[in-house]
Amino acid sequence: MTHGTDGIDSTYGTFGNDGAIRPGSEPHYNLKMFGEIVKTFRKRARLTQEELAPLVGYSLETIASIEQGRRLPPPDFAERADSILDAFGVILAAAKHLTRRKGLASWFRQWALLELGALSLYTYECRLIPGLLQTPAYARTLFTDQLPPLGDEQIEAQLTARLERQELLRNRPNTAFTFILEEHLFLRQLGGEEVTRELIDHILDLSELGNVDIQIMPLVRHHHAGLDGPMQLLETQDHQWLGYLEGQEHGQFISDPKVISALQMRCASMRSQAHSLDESKSLMRRMRGAR
Repeated sequence: MTHGTDGIDSTYGTFGNDGAIRPGSEPHYNLKMFGEIVKTFRKRARLTQEELAPLVGYSLETIASIEQGRRLPPPDFAERADSILDAFGVILAAAKHLTRRKGLASWFRQWALLELGALSLYTYECRLIPGLLQTPAYARTLFTDQLPPLGDEQIEAQLTARLERQELLRNRPNTAFTFILEEHLFLRQLGGEEVTRELIDHILDLSELGNVDIQIMPLVRHHHAGLDGPMQLLETQDHQWLGYLEGQEHGQFISDPKVISALQMRCASMRSQAHSLDESKSLMRRMRGAR
């Protein structure tokens, strides 16, 4: 179990073009995704590689290699490119994933990079509260309960990575985040009553953000479009839709349009089956008050 749809760093490998895990290829994919982000913002600024090169102070060959994912960017490249391309901090944030994020599983990092530039992100979860919504106490409970056990340093690394990733919700006000959560995730009281109360308060606070929608799927539901399990959908800057499905020891990256279409249909159906935004807030307040 990866404990929060942003896997822990205990499994090695990344997604291939067919969605399979490819051991040892993670650095390549991190660089490829960083290069795609730079290229996207360069094109948005209507600049060619030749025109960008002198603006950032590097050669055309360096720009081409970075965009193709064949080399690490120089230390000051991300800051210069982000400023010149007016990238809203996305290039800077993406660069951190090339050297940091030790708390994220290698096979999740490709998705984490895509999140940095997403226009919208849909998450359905039936196992546990998604990582983007977790409190430190809730996340620590998950990491402490991990089997095989994690050491103290590993737990702190996972927690740090998770909290850094949560900055997306506030730092990306133009990204639409939609969450559909099963009611039983709160009734389980993972970590105890105090942890659950804090968790509900935290999620209620996040639900007040203009770019965050949170819906609760009722405990009793005679028809449910999400019985195949948790999923995430993401819209890129180029308006391409991608998906991510997670199991206990692996993640599956989805780009097949037919599969994406099916996932979108299920997500849309679940949004109509779940409580409305206001009803979901009321339910969370009642659950909190009942404890």
